[in-house]
Amino acid sequence: MFNIDIGIDLGTNSVLVYIKGKGVVLKEPTVVAIDRDTDKIKAIGEEARLMIGRTPGNIVAVRPLKQGVISDYAITEHMMRYFIQKAIGKHTYKKPRVCICIPSKATEVEIKAVQDVAFQAGAREVYVVEEPLAAAIGSGIDIKKPAGNMIVDIGSGTTNIAVISLGGTVVSDSIKVAGDDFDEAIIKYMRKKHNLLIGNRTAEDIKLQIGTCFEEAETKRMEVRGRNLVTGLPKTIEITSNETEEALREVSNSIVDSIRSVLEQTPPELAADIAVRGIVMTGGGCLLEGLDVLVESKTGINTITAEDPMTAVAIGTGRYLEFIDDEAKDRIEY
Repeated sequence: MFNIDIGIDLGTNSVLVYIKGKGVVLKEPTVVAIDRDTDKIKAIGEEARLMIGRTPGNIVAVRPLKQGVISDYAITEHMMRYFIQKAIGKHTYKKPRVCICIPSKATEVEIKAVQDVAFQAGAREVYVVEEPLAAAIGSGIDIKKPAGNMIVDIGSGTTNIAVISLGGTVVSDSIKVAGDDFDEAIIKYMRKKHNLLIGNRTAEDIKLQIGTCFEEAETKRMEVRGRNLVTGLPKTIEITSNETEEALREVSNSIVDSIRSVLEQTPPELAADIAVRGIVMTGGGCLLEGLDVLVESKTGINTITAEDPMTAVAIGTGRYLEFIDDEAKDRIEY
């Protein structure tokens, strides 16, 4: 029976599963619906997300990961088992070899928790790879070469930045500022500037439709509905893309500052390589309008977005197993 290799991008908001030879076969929300009366799991993934706000009060939606780290071990184990079985099929009896991505600054305890969960979920062997390394592989970068490459992976809960050379991380940083913080910044801005209370879904719509990190020549406009904090009644207002730039400025500058900090710690030879090769951005957060332009303007280095930024980490996590096999083969031949 053939071996099954699986790469799992275990994100704060969504889980992507990559299978060797098939590509990304599953993408579902990192949500579990639980009955508080019986402590039993009612639904996982997309099915659980659809239950939010449409169920009795005893059923609650839980996100078992916070900022890329496991916050509820038991629920994460159930969730991962469900996703692995759904990806490979319930009637597959061969235990898979699993690789999972982790944030750059994950502690030994956090890494051990991820490995234990994967073994409990049915993995035969478990490997972990830092998110920037996985993102680089998934973006098509040859990480084996003795040349500096800079990767910025902006997820939902964390932003991981790293300089990679010769198959390893030279300098890295992981900050708990990412896509979710953009949404939160918009909510705070609307409350402070317009006395309007909006939800996470509306904030995300604003971010996707007119959100920007860099002032544009053409101003975009959007009608936003929410609750007036003064009267308590529904209210509709119009906001502009320039306002979103103001709302998102603090969060986007935090990411840029971390990128600059990593660049300042990079050895000069590798920094010279990055100046030529540019900065590669991955993750859903990098799709925010103008973020690549902002990074380029603040660093002076050409900044590009990976071809498929949403799946780069998942693809790279799966392909990392091939990288491990090649390394082992090279050692044997040597």
